[in-house]
Amino acid sequence: METPSADSQRIYAPGIFEGRVALITGGGSGIGLATALELARLGAKVAICGRTAAKLDAAKEQIAAAAGQKDAALGIACDIREPDQVEAMVRGVIEGLGRIDILVNNAGGQFPSPAQHISPNGFLAVVKNNLVGTFHVSREVANRWMIPQKGGRIVNVIANIYRGFPGMVHTGAARAGVENMTMTLAVEWAQHGILVNAIAPGVIRSSGTAQYPPQVIEYAISQTPLKRAGTCEETAAAIVFLASPAAQFITGATLRMDGGQALWGSTWMIP
Repeated sequence: METPSADSQRIYAPGIFEGRVALITGGGSGIGLATALELARLGAKVAICGRTAAKLDAAKEQIAAAAGQKDAALGIACDIREPDQVEAMVRGVIEGLGRIDILVNNAGGQFPSPAQHISPNGFLAVVKNNLVGTFHVSREVANRWMIPQKGGRIVNVIANIYRGFPGMVHTGAARAGVENMTMTLAVEWAQHGILVNAIAPGVIRSSGTAQYPPQVIEYAISQTPLKRAGTCEETAAAIVFLASPAAQFITGATLRMDGGQALWGSTWMIP
């Protein structure tokens, strides 16, 4: 099946994010980089964070080219599992770009494995990155900018967790926690004008899934009603929608972007 392209310039008005600043965690590659590129093309200034400075530097060059201006992006190395690093990173974004209007919590990582083979440290590492790190960044951005300024958008990237997550119990538990956090923060922070939503991608061709055994990905695609994987660009387009004026009365929601997999197919080959 042909994969359609996601061209933000044909969907959204040029400059729709002019004057806005977006922070994307895990913005050096994959879905995070695709989102940064979309927002930059549409007028936003973009800050990206990740653990690898060299990857951030390369991503900044791509974002600058997409935006047509050298100062379109700021990159800050940060391990979101560490509150002190998160505090310094958020402070650096505000000092460097003046504000944070949009936060995309995209950073995360996991590995496919039966539950009995996941070590305590392996389980904890994934939960700290995917769940605890998301809270650290959301809390810091809200307290330092969005709550005082009475407004902002937060979009959390989770996963297809709707019938359990066999084969990845660690990230299934963490992402389910982020979905509940999304609903909770949407209610608590509505009084501050902050909209909090999530997107739940299914099988996406990205730098992350490229690390999985090919048979795992091919099986998951076979269990997707649309019979293909999604792209990083398609995922970015959906994130941009939740950050745009078109979604200004949506909060506490999760947008499934999975080719129908949550309704029908499995994700794990049961022995």
